[in-house]
Amino acid sequence: MAVVGSADAAPIPLSTASTRKRSFAGAALLVMLGPGVMVMLADTDAGSVITAAQSGARFRYALILPQLLLIPALYLVQEMTARLGLVTGEGHGALIRRTFGSRWALLSAGTLFVACVGALVTEFAGVAGVGSLVGIPRLVSTGAAAAALIALVLLGRYRRVEHIGIAVGALELLFLPAALFAHPHLGAILHDLGNPVHATSGFATLLAANVGAVIMPWMVFYQQEAVIAKDRRGLDLRAALRSSRLDTAAGSVITQLVMVAVVVATGATLGVTHRGIALDSVGAIASALTPFLGHDKAIVLFGLGMVGAAVVAALVVTLAGAWGISEVLGWRHSLNDSPARAAGFYSLAVVGIVAGVVLVAVVPNLVNLTIHVEVLNACLLPVILGFLVVLERRALPPGLRMRGARRIATYACVAVVVAFGVVTAAVVLFRLA
Repeated sequence: MAVVGSADAAPIPLSTASTRKRSFAGAALLVMLGPGVMVMLADTDAGSVITAAQSGARFRYALILPQLLLIPALYLVQEMTARLGLVTGEGHGALIRRTFGSRWALLSAGTLFVACVGALVTEFAGVAGVGSLVGIPRLVSTGAAAAALIALVLLGRYRRVEHIGIAVGALELLFLPAALFAHPHLGAILHDLGNPVHATSGFATLLAANVGAVIMPWMVFYQQEAVIAKDRRGLDLRAALRSSRLDTAAGSVITQLVMVAVVVATGATLGVTHRGIALDSVGAIASALTPFLGHDKAIVLFGLGMVGAAVVAALVVTLAGAWGISEVLGWRHSLNDSPARAAGFYSLAVVGIVAGVVLVAVVPNLVNLTIHVEVLNACLLPVILGFLVVLERRALPPGLRMRGARRIATYACVAVVVAFGVVTAAVVLFRLA
């Protein structure tokens, strides 16, 4: 079996040192924790939070069940991504170049670049929305967030970036007490869980939006490179895969529980007394919840939660874009390299952040801008996920490929996510026409 580890730390052989392995089994499983949790926290980004809030306000708790059913879809897709990185030792862009050639790699890089700039616009729009709640001008709030992100990236070191990213992303957990303070009725939740389908076009649209946004194009590039950048000293491939699966599973559960909390918070309040209210921005959500939670709780819980969601997503998007494009172009792209040694990689990261801030600063209607970005992500899903499932069959040795029921389930999840993403894009484009 192939071995995963740094050059200066010999991994523990699989066939020997069983006692030592048992002694350190728990510690070994913790080594790979981080990439999966961080990318999943980023998945619950500003646009996802607004979508979940709309779901609760319009259909109360009916869309909780789809959020829970999306957990295995998230896990299966991102586990495949992590497995590709650990087994091949190559990022997604580099693996496409080696497997399919430079032309296809450039297509994937171009797709990624567009998706990342669009996603950064969404995240900075979320930051701007939170800033407006407390009277901070758009340029100041987004500029401060951009400066902090640039400083963090330029400081280098993957471990530092991951720790800070997860710490900031953990602010999303404030949505959980927001759901409790909304005093949801357990009987109503159970009723809606048992009757989750509404035969209306509005319900179908929100269902498609929730499903289509569960996998973002940049998530694939980020996690595949992040598991390579992670320090895996002391782990062989089998242990690294086991630990990475635990990491991905934990992240999948956390991100969907956060989404459920947002649905519950708005469903228990606005879904009862103001059903159908328009919630298309952070300010609209906070203002609508103020009569139920109180001004301070609405601002703190939803404001800081949104900051955590937007900032960790912006960080992940920035790194995913810079990593993917650098891989395709053959540039150095390690966060453990200094900016002088990996100038192209760091330049891409900075340019992406600045581009996102500039677009948010010059476009007056951030709501429409965010909607267009969601449509763009949905349209790019077939390309990204198509490459992913083909790479799993072509780049991995037979013994590490999916088989049987797991393969069928993964392909089915990918097909459903792509289909709903395309439906979301079609519906929104029809409305904008």
